[in-house]
Amino acid sequence: MSTTVRAESGRAQPSRRDRVPFGRQVRGYVALMKLRVVELLLVTTIPVMILAVRGVPDLLVVAATLVGGTLSAGAANAFNMVIDRDIDRVMHRTRHRPLVTGDLTPRQALVFALLLTVVSTLVLGLLTTWLAAALSLAAIGFYVFIYTMWLKRRTSQNIIWGGIAGCFPVLIGWAAVTGTLAPAAWVLFALIFLWTPPHYWPLSMRYRDDYSSVGVPMLGAVRGPASVGLQTVLYAWATLACSLLLIPVAGMGPVYALVALGAGGWFVLETHRLYARALAGEEIAPMRVFHASIGSLSLVFLGIAVDALLFR
Repeated sequence: MSTTVRAESGRAQPSRRDRVPFGRQVRGYVALMKLRVVELLLVTTIPVMILAVRGVPDLLVVAATLVGGTLSAGAANAFNMVIDRDIDRVMHRTRHRPLVTGDLTPRQALVFALLLTVVSTLVLGLLTTWLAAALSLAAIGFYVFIYTMWLKRRTSQNIIWGGIAGCFPVLIGWAAVTGTLAPAAWVLFALIFLWTPPHYWPLSMRYRDDYSSVGVPMLGAVRGPASVGLQTVLYAWATLACSLLLIPVAGMGPVYALVALGAGGWFVLETHRLYARALAGEEIAPMRVFHASIGSLSLVFLGIAVDALLFR
């Protein structure tokens, strides 16, 4: 940990003797869950469930999966904020998080994270399948212990392997309605795995000064724009190829094929534009790639849902 982080982590926080208003505490607990990040996980889960049963799944199971998945992802995010509260005090984009502002104490956040873990596991286990519950628990553990505690501050490859935690929702959704994991589920797992680095690396380029200030070796903070741009291009192409692999493996129809080609092509095009501008030494716009990655993935999974309903 850098000297800057140690110095900043000792900064005086608001006194707990001046009790934090209840409303601020509630907002703090909600902020711990990072629900805006969870939204994307849920967007990928429902289409997977539709594909798994080739139709409309049991709505109670869908609701339980969404609730359990939200609580599970919220638990992982809350644990992350407890562990990273030292660097969150230094980084510009995280300085308003509840453990930095003093709206919540680390103990409150830790108890909340543990409670979410237990409740999410029980919801998924009792209302869907215990395989889905076990996968949810594995996702939390992977995100907390492998990514946050081990990889994040040690290697520029952190998001590649740490991103595996974000691949679990597709497996959870599949297992929730079938109790098993078919080859198509693993193709979708690989799709999210390949998509995560080119999705996150532009963000790390945008906030490279933040990551550099706390010694976190995100690729965008330790490599030049051209190098990061090239890696982003390669992974975007791999993501597109993997999305097309779902056609023979899951028997997808023409709707999905067209959507996957169009959405994946859009993502690839934006990464090439980023790389070309970086090579030319021009001002880059990494957030265009970031937003394109979200839009393209959302379209691909929408294509999965529509195709699975049309071609049962």
